[in-house]
Amino acid sequence: MPKVGMQPIRRQQLIEATLQAVDQVGMADASIGVIAKTAGVSNGIISHYFQDKNGLIEATMGYLMRALATSVAARRQALREERPRAHLRVIIEGNFDASQVNGAAMKTWLAFWAASMHQPSLHRLQRINDHRLYSNLCCQFRRVLPVDQARAAARGLAALIDGLWLRGALSGDAFDTDQALRIAYEYLDLQLAKQAPTA
Repeated sequence: MPKVGMQPIRRQQLIEATLQAVDQVGMADASIGVIAKTAGVSNGIISHYFQDKNGLIEATMGYLMRALATSVAARRQALREERPRAHLRVIIEGNFDASQVNGAAMKTWLAFWAASMHQPSLHRLQRINDHRLYSNLCCQFRRVLPVDQARAAARGLAALIDGLWLRGALSGDAFDTDQALRIAYEYLDLQLAKQAPTA
């Protein structure tokens, strides 16, 4: 009989093994056997907790998305001002947090995006993630811009964040967080300058 409280520990162990396996061999070759070996458990343990590889991938992406939300929330709590610009900057910073731009996370995100085009459960997660980013950006832009401009600015910034992240992930080099932040901040300031000199 498993120890009380062991399930969350074991689940986290398997999620971390999935990230490590994807980083080492890629999503296609990160089989249940490879992940189990990486975690130091039997294949049956994965089936017990996640049913199959798809369930484990879904849980791993949920973990990365929670890490993203947590990084943004922590930065928001540390804010000393309430202006939209400050809130928008922490959303940008959260998307380029170390939890999102390390090798294992980037390779897993890339594989997830590709798989989400074919697997409904992963597609649902991708839509949630996209909507969350756009909605959070739009909410802040709407505080200082007319609705149509706010929506356009939010779409543009979301696309820029994703594009900077994608180019960095595919470069083969260490992610240049400073450069990504600088470019995103410049776009943000251009949008806010349109009608919000005090933003």
